[in-house]
Amino acid sequence: MRRFSNLRRGERGFNLIELMIVIAIIGLLIGVGTYAWSAMIQSGNETSAMQAMRQIQTLQSQYASRNRGRFGKFEDPQRVVGLDEKFAGERPVVNGYVFYMTVEEPTDGCPAFYSINADPQVSEGVTKTGVRHFYTDSSLSTIRATDENRPAKSDDPSI
Repeated sequence: MRRFSNLRRGERGFNLIELMIVIAIIGLLIGVGTYAWSAMIQSGNETSAMQAMRQIQTLQSQYASRNRGRFGKFEDPQRVVGLDEKFAGERPVVNGYVFYMTVEEPTDGCPAFYSINADPQVSEGVTKTGVRHFYTDSSLSTIRATDENRPAKSDDPSI
């Protein structure tokens, strides 16, 4: 028995409490890091959506100048002025945001008109891709945004 106790005194290592403290600290760091990572992804998605809307505004102006003041849906500026191919379809999803465009043809008293909405693909919960909703149209030079869980409108504040 004496040999066994002499052997135990020479051993070094962690006891259970030290191990539990280390695991708790690692868990805390993971929790904080996950939250920060999620916030960073959302911010990046929102910035990307705003940049995409500015690019679409520019390309719509170029498209209209080549097509007698008429605007086009996503596939038209792709073909004519080089809008990115990831904006294919009726409601393309780009970097966690769903884009939707409406286009109105010109009439006798009214010029052509377009509006673009960008809404987060997932706006609530742990997996949300963004919080803010964006809007712009052919009569605005800015992008409008709202933090409310609804599509943005022309009377929302500018960014």
